[in-house]
Amino acid sequence: ASLVKRLGDFQLAEDCLQDAVLVAMDKWAVEGLPQSPAGWLISVARRKAIDRIRRSANFASKQGEIAYLMELESTKEDEVEGFGDERLNMIFTCCHPALEEKTRVALTLRTLGGLSTEEIAGAFLDKVDAMSARLTRAKKKIAAAGIPYRVPEAEELAERLGSVLTVIYLIFNKGIERGDLSGEAIRLGRIVLDLMPNEPEVEGLLALMLVHDARRAARLDEAGAFVPLDAQSRSRWNRAKIEEGVALLKVALARGRVGPFQLQAAIHSVHGQ
Repeated sequence: ASLVKRLGDFQLAEDCLQDAVLVAMDKWAVEGLPQSPAGWLISVARRKAIDRIRRSANFASKQGEIAYLMELESTKEDEVEGFGDERLNMIFTCCHPALEEKTRVALTLRTLGGLSTEEIAGAFLDKVDAMSARLTRAKKKIAAAGIPYRVPEAEELAERLGSVLTVIYLIFNKGIERGDLSGEAIRLGRIVLDLMPNEPEVEGLLALMLVHDARRAARLDEAGAFVPLDAQSRSRWNRAKIEEGVALLKVALARGRVGPFQLQAAIHSVHGQ
């Protein structure tokens, strides 16, 4: 996320970070971990970006970018900015309304979920080549359309936040088929809540996912068949997740701005209680 902000290019950031990780695997094995591993990776990735840009066909038009990156080299490894806001910026960029819904989900999973293109294609029952092409087109569209890498201004937030929350919930629903995606959606929900703690619909979404996910272990019988809610063994429900979700929902409802995720969370909380 930090590299995308500085380079303005999803693919270049991803490629340069991979280059930096390869260097780290060799160097850290001999020299040990640096004081700031994340800062070290970003610094090396920036240098890799300079090398790639210098080798590119349109090198002449990239002089300004190289000068900017070289200025950043004066930044110490332990002074690299915090990653919280960068991740939130990345979520909002991936979930821009200009991208179609399926692309938003796929791009979010790729850039923030740590899933490979093969895994994402499997989740959507797509061919790997088709998913790879979709992700490539999305990255190019973000660059060509000048989609901003930032959290929207207050007057834009309502429209964009809804898109972000919807994408996270779609990822969660995909996790009904693949349990690891449910956990990833909950993790993304916690990131958004940590960075936007006073948004009741963020609290509502996280509450909904927690209470819903609490029943995961009881949803299937030994043969893998679906077990209806009234026939599920309550002893297999995750009580801690239910309690956390209910507590979050109470805080959200008390803010007096009720939205659809809070209402759904309220229904699932009644079931859970």
